[in-house]
Amino acid sequence: MTSKTSIYLIRHGEVEGAETPRYYGQADVPLSERGIGQYHQLKERLAATRISACYTSDLSRCAAGAEIICSRIGLTPLRERNLRELDIGVWEGKSSAELLEEYPREWRARLADMANYRAPEGECLADLSSRVMPVIKGIANRHAGEEVLVVAHGGTNRVILLNAVGAPLSSLFSIEQDYCCVNIIDYYTDGASVVKLLNGQKDY
Repeated sequence: MTSKTSIYLIRHGEVEGAETPRYYGQADVPLSERGIGQYHQLKERLAATRISACYTSDLSRCAAGAEIICSRIGLTPLRERNLRELDIGVWEGKSSAELLEEYPREWRARLADMANYRAPEGECLADLSSRVMPVIKGIANRHAGEEVLVVAHGGTNRVILLNAVGAPLSSLFSIEQDYCCVNIIDYYTDGASVVKLLNGQKDY
């Protein structure tokens, strides 16, 4: 058996305004009270793990939660800008209904080519993957044999999970990522990866 790194991949907690889903992208949207509570519940569920390091997106909806969790397990989270959500450009802050009304042609073009379509002034999923995956591979290599916490975003997490199972970026919305869910991915030193938990909401 080769050595492995177990990454506990977390989506951030609920944000303010979550009752109307929007593409927030890299906007620094604050956590709701419920979102803060979700992190406090999660820190207790993770207390029994052997997590030895924590990396987080530098956006506050992730970084604030990483601080809450790390206060329980005695770590200092490391902020990593490249773990940010997909840059959605001028679409930032808009709902899918608003986008369909304001950018109907562009919206349909994105749905037709999820991997490569860029919103105006934004990134495509291929760009996101190229930004995020070197960070994840670097974490796995630096922490061989350890358990590591990574706190990121719905789109970011989906790209990481698709890569782990060898699925195309076009399958992005075949994976659910609820607020404050936990995914566990084992990265082996021989290059293999195994998803052990997907969108988890209970003890680990």
